[in-house]
Amino acid sequence: MGMYLLVIIAFIFSLWAQFRVKGTFSKWSKVPNLNGLTGYEAARRMLDANGLHDVPIEPVRGTLSDHYDPIHRVVRLSEPVYYESSIAAVSVACHEVGHAIQHKVSYPMLTLRHRMFPVVNFASGIAPFMLMAGFIFGYFNLVGLGIIFFSAAVAFQLVTLPVEFNASNRARQVMVEQGYIRNEEERGVAKVLNAAALTYVAAALVSLLELLRLITVFLGNRD
Repeated sequence: MGMYLLVIIAFIFSLWAQFRVKGTFSKWSKVPNLNGLTGYEAARRMLDANGLHDVPIEPVRGTLSDHYDPIHRVVRLSEPVYYESSIAAVSVACHEVGHAIQHKVSYPMLTLRHRMFPVVNFASGIAPFMLMAGFIFGYFNLVGLGIIFFSAAVAFQLVTLPVEFNASNRARQVMVEQGYIRNEEERGVAKVLNAAALTYVAAALVSLLELLRLITVFLGNRD
């Protein structure tokens, strides 16, 4: 019962984190940055300053759909980030460029994450079916196999954490050192990036506790 309660609490925490990142982004998207840089302009400057002149920046639809595509080596920014000159826009844009810089310098955790992806993509797709079938029909060897596959997905989320924090740290350092933002704007940048990071922490926590719950149930039935 205690483990179920922890999973529920972690799930609620995850929902709160998602709500917070949306609220924080909305708040700081209404605050213009004092240098008047759009998300695109900040990202382009940061890419060029790091010798990534050949990495394009593309606008994409949606909100908080920003990402770096390591396969095609392109930074994709949601339209509110790409076109607007807010604290939120430049923060998110520079964070995504942080991933491009990680790619360039072969940041170890990003490299590990890329290598894990094909395996995790397969494992996360098949694990729920194995677990469901195993519990329904009482095939606990199948449950054990499902737990192993699910563990790969959890490991992927844990590896993602340092990747995201490192990208944010790179972004904040460059934004301050190269004058994309002014000293009084650092607080807003920190709030936007910290809120975004919290969603990854929450997702990893939920998955880790769910894995522990599954292991507990599996071992209990084996006994």
